[in-house]
Amino acid sequence: MTKTTFVENIQPGEKVQAVFAVTDKSVSHRKDGAPFLNLTLVDRTGSVRAIMWDLLPDTLASFDNGDYVAVMAQAGTYRDQLQLTIKALARTPDDEVDPSDFLPACPTDPQKLFAKLKELTESIQDPFLNKLMNAFWEDEAFVKAFTAAPAGKKMHHAYIGGLAEHTLSVALLVDPLAGHYIKNKGVNRDLLLVGAVLHDVGKVQEFQWKAAIDYSDAGRLMGHAVLGVRMLDEKIAAIPDFPNETAMMIRHMIVSHHGEREFGAIETPKTLEAIILNNIDDLDAKVNGVRTFMDQEDNGEAWTGYHRLMERHFYRGRKAGGNE
Repeated sequence: MTKTTFVENIQPGEKVQAVFAVTDKSVSHRKDGAPFLNLTLVDRTGSVRAIMWDLLPDTLASFDNGDYVAVMAQAGTYRDQLQLTIKALARTPDDEVDPSDFLPACPTDPQKLFAKLKELTESIQDPFLNKLMNAFWEDEAFVKAFTAAPAGKKMHHAYIGGLAEHTLSVALLVDPLAGHYIKNKGVNRDLLLVGAVLHDVGKVQEFQWKAAIDYSDAGRLMGHAVLGVRMLDEKIAAIPDFPNETAMMIRHMIVSHHGEREFGAIETPKTLEAIILNNIDDLDAKVNGVRTFMDQEDNGEAWTGYHRLMERHFYRGRKAGGNE
């Protein structure tokens, strides 16, 4: 279903027929006691308050916060703010919408990012690691989730397609480092590349992304490293004679890629591949997070506002002729 009507384009007086995501649902009552529905509807361009006066019990029970709904409504204003009066409403199945219509999205098509990532993994020489990568890439449900998932809720790559973008970036960065360190230094290029590709796979289960990016129950209870190891082990179990040592090295990269326990690591990096992955993962996350912060805070000034998490201001530089 192609979405053509967005919140930012709705004008008072217009008839609206479109799909939105629901972020706030509540029931109020008129003076005569009759119930009516209050909603906040959102898409990637903004949010709008909506009301439905003629509320039927079946309609109320048919959807919840986080669902997509198709509405027929009349646009107006209430207290100088845009408001929709809904005439008809129906829940829209998740597989009939494009999540990027409702949440910020990666500037690059995630399918193109995935194609580059898949091409990179085709260079893996180790037959078992090659089979492992194919096991993931041939899993259509996984690929669909992987190309849609964010890599974070707020800190970095917190948008549709963010996981594919971050994963490709990390893989492209570790590959030349493996080549640099491979001679006489014991770095296994194929192993490192697989670790780069799989270090965050658990995020397809850690996050949910509909009306907003948030943690799933499994994400809050276990986290993406544990979920990622579980996904890895499921694939390995289907590959006969997969080496135990290789499996353990990949698991280690997944559980240690955050570096230190205070930053969410289950274990600290104890192999050369894990050390490289930890540092590149951290670098890519920080660069993306700061770049996003700079864009959001862009007021034409040389310095950004204060970044609370990183405890500093960031310098953009001054334009020619700017004041010191």
